[in-house]
Amino acid sequence: MSGLSKNFRLPVACPSCGSHLMRVSQVKNPDDKVFCASCSRFVCLYHEACTVLEQGPCSESEALIEQAVNRGDR
Repeated sequence: MSGLSKNFRLPVACPSCGSHLMRVSQVKNPDDKVFCASCSRFVCLYHEACTVLEQGPCSESEALIEQAVNRGDR
């Protein structure tokens, strides 16, 4: 999936490895699966990830990191 996918950062970490970097297909359909970019574990569906991103990070430092990583990807 690496050539046809986009990486983005979620404020919620992967339950397996703790990474915040996630991967989804470039199409970004609501029912596309989101995987951890580090360990490839299924994390959630894309529409669920969008809901988490809309709710926003819980701290100012998380917000700055997400803004830097996710710029122009949505």
